[in-house]
Amino acid sequence: MLRPIVAGFSLLSLACTAALPARAADVDEAFFKTVFGRWTGPGEIVAGKYKGTKFVCDLSGLQPDKAVGMSLDGSCRVGMFSQPMNATFTKGGSSYKGTFLDGSGGKGLDIVSGDVSGNRVVVGLDRKQLKGAMVARLEEKNKLMITISVQVAGELVPVIGMTLKRDETVRKASLAD
Repeated sequence: MLRPIVAGFSLLSLACTAALPARAADVDEAFFKTVFGRWTGPGEIVAGKYKGTKFVCDLSGLQPDKAVGMSLDGSCRVGMFSQPMNATFTKGGSSYKGTFLDGSGGKGLDIVSGDVSGNRVVVGLDRKQLKGAMVARLEEKNKLMITISVQVAGELVPVIGMTLKRDETVRKASLAD
C-alpha cells in the first residue's frame, strides 16, 4: 500500500532551465529559506489504483550542505504503516539534480530539473518510463501545498495532493541557532 505513495513522492523531484544568472540563484535561495523547517499534514492519492488512500506526513526541510536547494527527511504513515521519506535536490550549474529515496537506480526517483518562480518550486521527476513533476507552493507563511503529477498520454495528471503546515516552534528554534 505504501509503494504507490513512494512512487508518487518520487515526483518530489525538480524541473529547470538553462544557465541562470547569479541573481536568479539568489531568488532560488530566498525561496528555499522560506520553506526550511518542520512540516506535517495530510495527503491523499487522488488518481489510480489506490485513489482515495489517505496518509499523514512529518517532514523536515533543511539546507543541503550550504548549497542552493533542499533536503527533506521524515516519514509518511498510512494507518499503522510508516514509510521513511527523504529527498535531496541541489542546484548544479544551470539546473537542479537530486534523488528521492535511493533514486531511479533503486526504488526511488531521480530529480532531473527544477525551477523556482515566486512562491513555488516545480521539479521534474524521472524513473525509467515514468515522467512527472512535483509542484510545492507556499500558500501562506505556514501552509505548503504539494501536488505530484505523472505524465499520461502527453498530459500531466495529478496523482497525489498534500497540505502541510509548518511547526513554528521548530522553525523558531532553528532560526535562533
